[in-house]
Amino acid sequence: MVKHCLSLKDLTKEEIVNLLKLSQQIKQKIKNGENYEPLKGVILGMIFEKPSTRTRLSFETGMKRLGGDAVFLSPRDIQLGRGESIEDTARVISRYVDIIMIRTFEHSRIERFAQYSTVPVINALTDLLHPCQVLADLLTIKEKLGDIEGIKVAFFGDGNNMANSWIYAAAVVGFELRVATPVDCAPNGVVINNALKLAQKSGAKIILTDDPKEAAEGADVLYTDVWASMGQEDQKEKKHALMRPYQVNRELVKYANKDYIFMHCLPAHRGEEVEAEIIDDEKHSVVFDEAENRTYAQLATIMNLIGRF
Repeated sequence: MVKHCLSLKDLTKEEIVNLLKLSQQIKQKIKNGENYEPLKGVILGMIFEKPSTRTRLSFETGMKRLGGDAVFLSPRDIQLGRGESIEDTARVISRYVDIIMIRTFEHSRIERFAQYSTVPVINALTDLLHPCQVLADLLTIKEKLGDIEGIKVAFFGDGNNMANSWIYAAAVVGFELRVATPVDCAPNGVVINNALKLAQKSGAKIILTDDPKEAAEGADVLYTDVWASMGQEDQKEKKHALMRPYQVNRELVKYANKDYIFMHCLPAHRGEEVEAEIIDDEKHSVVFDEAENRTYAQLATIMNLIGRF
């Protein structure tokens, strides 16, 4: 049976911990300039229905660093953008490559693709979930704080794919997560229900609130994302009116642990979801470490899925 990585809820705590360990090992070898090519001969197919700077660079350069190769496919390059079915596209592309990553819109699209693919599929972002980003975030937290189990994470803003992914991460690993959103922008209900069931086993504490100060109180990690995600530009004015109280600013960070770290998956809109002074604070902000760590977390995921470790 082909193994995929579509959601963090499909992983166990042990699998996530082991992925982070492997990520650290890969990072160290690359930083040391070692001749390390466990992906030699492996070809990654990269399907982008949504563009991204970090996603393309992190996957493509990562594959090349470990001896593999990657093929970039935009909607202009494949028949999927001109009417070929998802099922047939999956059957065809998986005959040419060893593993596939997809960045797309509806989560159902990647689920259908994975169902018909004969090689592993990685979710590089859907409207519902962004597991690769949260794995990189957990790696960054482990590096900066030394622990991912005893942390308190506060997420502010829209209950989007990042919020949903953090909810699953907390539920599986077992840490405390506070998600502060306007009532009308709460995270996905199905995700919440699934996570609460997982939390019963892991001991995770997941708090949903509309009070950003409550979420920030004593938090080790302050996390935010853009208020209107790609494809939601028509909702920008409405969302911005709702989100202004959730900006991560000098006042809000006073409630956090004094050694807090600030995280953002990027791209960021300074002056909107976060004050420039906060994201550019070298003592607390780790946003560019997160961006770099996408490479290592994704390489670990690839190596795990194809058994090259």
